[in-house]
Amino acid sequence: MKIAIIVSGGVDRSGVYRVVPCLLWLIERLVRAGDEVHVFAVCQDPQPGSWPLLGATIHNAGNSLWRLLLQIAAEHRRGCFDVSHALWSAPANLAALLAKYLLGVPMLLYFGGGELSSLPDIGYGSLRSRKGRLFLRCCVAGASHIAAQSQPLVARAATMNIRAERMALGVALDQWPQAAPRPLDPSKPVRLLHVGSLNGVKDHAMLLRAAAALKARNIAFELSLIGADTFADQRVQAMARRLGLDAQVRFHGFVPHHRLRDFFDQADFLLVTSRQEAGPVVALEAAIAGVAVVGTDVGHLSEWSPQGARVVSSGDSEGLAEAIIGLLADETARIGLATQAQRRALLENADVTSARFRRVYAGLAGRSAAL
Repeated sequence: MKIAIIVSGGVDRSGVYRVVPCLLWLIERLVRAGDEVHVFAVCQDPQPGSWPLLGATIHNAGNSLWRLLLQIAAEHRRGCFDVSHALWSAPANLAALLAKYLLGVPMLLYFGGGELSSLPDIGYGSLRSRKGRLFLRCCVAGASHIAAQSQPLVARAATMNIRAERMALGVALDQWPQAAPRPLDPSKPVRLLHVGSLNGVKDHAMLLRAAAALKARNIAFELSLIGADTFADQRVQAMARRLGLDAQVRFHGFVPHHRLRDFFDQADFLLVTSRQEAGPVVALEAAIAGVAVVGTDVGHLSEWSPQGARVVSSGDSEGLAEAIIGLLADETARIGLATQAQRRALLENADVTSARFRRVYAGLAGRSAAL
């Protein structure tokens, strides 16, 4: 099959920086299966260009939707696309929609971000405006098939009379191997990990208030925060100082994915404090690495709770601290939590989920491809 994947970014020519690992895992497996893959990025780089990556061809439009459409049309003339797959971005969705109507390319619309969200206090979510809601309806009406990253997102779509299929993006076990859950080391502080850019959606304020509650309960811990500071004003670091957490909290900034595993291999808990998540893939990575997950009632955490994750309401920092303390007092439960999450994450690793995407592509293309 000839496949057009349309995204805002995540496919830098380095393959290391400014990339989305789960997208790269999907691309790699599609190419390995014999598909011709072209990825069209709206704004990977300011300047337009093209480069090879993992056997696929990346076409960067340089912040121009018009140029993106011309790139898709030019490649379609060289050989017709069988299907397009739009992910995570309104411009990507629009480009795929126009490609369907102008070029006749079937469109898979994939919800994996804020497409169905409205969080006006932090300026997040496509549903905050009438324009965003109208645009969503147009894309839904034009899509050949609709999928979403987790069951909570499928359920949210259903409340809007949008029928979506659950299709997760799994972890590549050849690059992120399975590890058995590890017992706590009572001689060391509890090691907590949070992975995610510093932004309003990830709610680092909740995270730090939970850390302060742990400190007030005399829990010895170390909290590692990994992620670029998109606020660019040190507000999260300043809050940590105000809460007296200098000795417990470490800000590591952006860490390339190939260096992340060391943090997971040392962690006792992954914490997720997001106000909204379609996945998150980081929870799947924690599960594969044998790390217990505690956090807000979102995405995969909602699906796993209570056997595979402990969840609390968004913003409930005291509840998060209590959940951690409860698991520290019950090692059997903590190991059981990690074991159950790992079982689920293994069942939908990147090989499994990529094969499922190929079956959907083939169905949309009207093919009986040998999968």
